Amino acid sequence: MQSLPLPTALARSVAEEGSPERTEWVSRLPEIVGGLVERWALDVGAPFQPGGQVSWVAPARDAAGRDVVLKVGWTHEEGRDEAAGLRVWAGRGAVRVFETHVDGPTTALLLERCEPGTTCKNALAEPEQDGVVAGLLRRLWREPPPGHPFRTLAGMCDWWADEFEADLAAEPDALDPGLARAGVELFRGLPREDVPHRLLVTDLHAENVLAAQREPWLIIDPKPYVGDPAYDVLQHVLNCRDRLLADPRALAGRMADLAGLDGERVQLWLFARVVQESMNMPWLREVVPRLAPR
Repeated sequence: MQSLPLPTALARSVAEEGSPERTEWVSRLPEIVGGLVERWALDVGAPFQPGGQVSWVAPARDAAGRDVVLKVGWTHEEGRDEAAGLRVWAGRGAVRVFETHVDGPTTALLLERCEPGTTCKNALAEPEQDGVVAGLLRRLWREPPPGHPFRTLAGMCDWWADEFEADLAAEPDALDPGLARAGVELFRGLPREDVPHRLLVTDLHAENVLAAQREPWLIIDPKPYVGDPAYDVLQHVLNCRDRLLADPRALAGRMADLAGLDGERVQLWLFARVVQESMNMPWLREVVPRLAPR
């Protein structure tokens, strides 16, 4: 493949990051995609736009005439176990994975294609999205199989908490010190508490839920970890900016009820996550004191 159109989000992300490794990887994408087309005998279309920030994703058809999706990603830590999670879910609430191929910095997946593929975000108003997201999560939470490869939510939270503390040290007046300390302590402590741990999606929001024919809605792009299910509603909540700003406790309580979770625990998680995200998302700083534990 001599030329290859790039999704705008991927091109922008690589340009903004300025990483020589990722820049070189993008320059090799025609060769990489061409090799995968040959490996899996695919007829590939133009990539979805605007696409994601770390992957080249396009509709394709295989030799058997099956409509599929080719996802060619820059290997990154958060998305490392996507294929393993999809295999555990085996199409129940999630797209199926047919093939995988890892080669150095490239992770390629051949996935089930959703038709019509409309995102839940574009199809439904936010209050209706709540029910879809919560319903999918209730189906997806399950005990991980013996010998599973998935990392712990506690490890991910430690990683993010370390980043938060480094950012706060560079901007110490961004948050009230007591609230910042309380939030990061909860962010490290909650995932270690003695509650049932399940396989989590961790990045489920309405843009990662697509309309399909096999089931009404299927999730894409999971980032599986094992931990407390009360964490898993948070990404959707953070994406509901207006309602989060208007009444964060009510929104947390609604999602807890829909997902069958303890409302107080979801509020604690939301407080901790809002603190952790507030350095990169300054608009969240006004929400922090309103969620502080009473």
